[in-house]
Amino acid sequence: MEKILFDFISKYISLTDDEKNILLSLNLFHSLKKGTVLLKEGQKSKDSYFVLKGCIRSYYFVEGEEKTTAFYTEMEALTPPCALSKTPSEYYINCTEDTLLIISNSDMQEEVNTKFPKFDVMCRMFSAELLAKQRIDFDEFKTSSPEQRYLNLLQKRPDLLQRVPQHQLASYLGITPQSLSRLRSRLVKK
Repeated sequence: MEKILFDFISKYISLTDDEKNILLSLNLFHSLKKGTVLLKEGQKSKDSYFVLKGCIRSYYFVEGEEKTTAFYTEMEALTPPCALSKTPSEYYINCTEDTLLIISNSDMQEEVNTKFPKFDVMCRMFSAELLAKQRIDFDEFKTSSPEQRYLNLLQKRPDLLQRVPQHQLASYLGITPQSLSRLRSRLVKK
């Protein structure tokens, strides 16, 4: 797991052995079982998540029904808005598979960034990339039909089709599971 992390970091900055050892001493790695709830609506948290292996999702309950807003898989990060605003969470986060996460909090991040300014540079670069990707994904989602959303999912994240239940995929696409089934059937016939 350390190798996965250090390979990812090396895309942005180089680390000395001392810096690697300091990161490892922070007890960042957490192995969690499928179904583990990381955050609940109404709960406060300082935690940020980086997926090394597995899948987590964020979702709301609207009139008793789950509405999936995002899936995060290998090498993707999530900092819930409540971690920044210090307010209760408006949504849930759970593991949809057995998952290996790096869990950090704002206090850890501040300490590491103070001691090693290059981490702050890396975090800013990664955050800018993440923000741009999320903006593109959001715009694409808002301007596309359910069929286009599904085709985009097939093209950009085909692994999700095997990794998450159909009802969660349907919710993520903004349709019912029955509509997703019909859409899949229609596309197979084409």
